[in-house]
Amino acid sequence: MAQTKSLYLTKVQLKAELDRCLNCANKPCMNACPVNCSPQEFISHAKNGDFEQAVATITRNNPMGQTCGLICPDKFCMKACTRSRIDFAVNIPKVQATILENYRNPSAEAKAIRPNGRKVAVIGAGPAGLAAAAELGKQGYYVCLYEASDKIGGALNMIPDERLPYEVIAKDWSFIFNRDFITLYLTTKIGSPSDLFSQGFDGVIVATGEPNVTDLGIPGQEYAVSYMEYLHHPSKYETKGRVAVIGGGNVAADCAFTAAANGAAQVEMFVRRRLADMRISQLEYLELLKREIDIMSMSSPEKIEKTADGYSLYIRKNRLTDGHWQPLANSTVELPGFSLIVTAIGSRADPKVNDERIIYAGDCKHGGSTIVEALASGRDAARLMESRLVMAAE
Repeated sequence: MAQTKSLYLTKVQLKAELDRCLNCANKPCMNACPVNCSPQEFISHAKNGDFEQAVATITRNNPMGQTCGLICPDKFCMKACTRSRIDFAVNIPKVQATILENYRNPSAEAKAIRPNGRKVAVIGAGPAGLAAAAELGKQGYYVCLYEASDKIGGALNMIPDERLPYEVIAKDWSFIFNRDFITLYLTTKIGSPSDLFSQGFDGVIVATGEPNVTDLGIPGQEYAVSYMEYLHHPSKYETKGRVAVIGGGNVAADCAFTAAANGAAQVEMFVRRRLADMRISQLEYLELLKREIDIMSMSSPEKIEKTADGYSLYIRKNRLTDGHWQPLANSTVELPGFSLIVTAIGSRADPKVNDERIIYAGDCKHGGSTIVEALASGRDAARLMESRLVMAAE
């Protein structure tokens, strides 16, 4: 419980962050948010003590607002925050998560919705699928939400519990599930989306995440474990030895955090570009340093070899030439003694079925993205489905 409490602001901290907001009329924070949530509005309501309206403002466009507040990177609303020109940005995500943790009321959010008689299937209960289901439910659609695994969350379940406890995902979902029009089917794998039309569905939204992990494309890559396998089954790869993580984004950072939390003696990250180019928040970067995780920038893997005491990783240095990263000649070195090598360099989207009644959303459409971008993609897919079905009925 103490660990969960530490994820949120105290009352004193919340008041301080609310007071720091400059109440900008042009709302740069909202314009920078992928889901168009308006921090200026919900902070203004909270300042006036109207937390019910603050909650309503957050959840109007973001059905997973508390989850998003705990893990959203600082490159969106905080980067746009005008306050940063004076000292430093308002910690908008933490403010958002704290308001929802302390002031959300199920009865206040329940609204009578008139069914429109149409039926839509959503495949995948990750961020994009949940957002799509929530948006369709608000519009009166009967939604069948299919999830292949035994719990909701998708990629959210790969985030270490210390950053995002599952109870937060479940809490956000409980507010979505209160809508009578959404039925969840766990451990239900759908073959072809087109097959669902024979069951009376008017449309299908596919939000199955990022199943195609990008390969390293080097000799010995079969000795490395993908981030998806590692983060879904961390105990299977628990080691007290030396761990290498190849990649420089949020998922790579989560792999490094997980390895360190599971007792690895040393964790090293290998990043192809500069430290400044890493796709992580400042808080994540500082946390990596706090946990004494070494970050080797401008470094790319060339080969992995299995040895008597584990694995050797061959790394070459890179340099920036005319705007492109190029290998530095004669820079390859052997780094022996790894007990585990994890790859986290991205994923590829699935091929699409060409059918107007099928809409793709989230990572299966765009490839790897942030959680808030996946939420926006799912919501937008639902709105596109709504417009297509309305036009078809005219």
